[in-house]
Amino acid sequence: MKRSNEIIPNDNVLRYYFYFMQERMNIFWRKCEGKEVLTQDPILREYKFTNVYRACDRVSQYLIRDVIYKDIELYTPEDVILRVLFFKIFNKIETWEYLRKEYGDITMNHFDVDRISYLLSLRRNNFPVFNNAYMMTGSDKKYEYLKFKHEKWLTMVKKEFIGEGVINKVLKAKTLEEIFNLLECCTFIGGFLAYQYAIDFNYTPYVNFSENSFVKAGIGAIRGIKKCFISYGRNYEDAIFYIQQHLDELRKKYGYDNFKPLPGHEPTLIDLQNCFCETDKFLRVKMPELQIDNVRIKQHYKPASRDIKYQFPNKWGLNDKINGLCLLKNTKELTLF
Repeated sequence: MKRSNEIIPNDNVLRYYFYFMQERMNIFWRKCEGKEVLTQDPILREYKFTNVYRACDRVSQYLIRDVIYKDIELYTPEDVILRVLFFKIFNKIETWEYLRKEYGDITMNHFDVDRISYLLSLRRNNFPVFNNAYMMTGSDKKYEYLKFKHEKWLTMVKKEFIGEGVINKVLKAKTLEEIFNLLECCTFIGGFLAYQYAIDFNYTPYVNFSENSFVKAGIGAIRGIKKCFISYGRNYEDAIFYIQQHLDELRKKYGYDNFKPLPGHEPTLIDLQNCFCETDKFLRVKMPELQIDNVRIKQHYKPASRDIKYQFPNKWGLNDKINGLCLLKNTKELTLF
């Protein structure tokens, strides 16, 4: 593939980025409307793909609704940031609910690493405590004296985020990129997780930056960008900014200009980044000749086992507009066929 500082789309491939975005969003709205047939696309029927909007995914919804905004008046801003971080380290609803029951609230004044580690050691005998969505190695030599991965992460949080004041620095940050830089300096947290966590903090009422102010391409998005562009500029993020700046123009160019966004809220850089990752997965089946690293999609679609009443950060001004529209009923019976 020819490389230069120029941005040159691969039209025959990039069109599928916009196809995926439109059809995946159509699936979202069809679910909200309670329709049984969600798509005729065989790839989207068979495999699991995240939502166009990151905030619409099941785990993000739980984070926003149950970790951040539920009883938020009971917690300090520092507590809220810690709770977000703690939840996202494991990124697993079942782990959070288990600890809520067996340990109680996670707060700055109630963060007993030994007790939490003990409870997680019990649980991991029968259930996974980490979500496999992110690669969480926990292998840094700084904490190699600890046996289990969850012990290493919890100790890092206690020593670095609480002890060294990273949480307070996050709350005082002036930009989303500054938060990213703070997090990237912490043990175990590389560029991808630093960006994801920064976005999660930004869902709270205490961190308020535009999601269009900064972006970091993850490994999956990079694969998608390599497939969709002949040349993607100086770095992978240039390609994401290019999409954001030419969104309507490119939708029309490729014939997918019937995209129905969340009310008054077009996808932002984090969503466009995620869509490159999902497009990479889609293209593994649609255009297998474009093979870059991974060749299979690992997760197959399964209907959700929980009803979802969508809630978004209050500052987005979406909740009144979407309230009642996206209450999914009988999701166990929903089918893609």
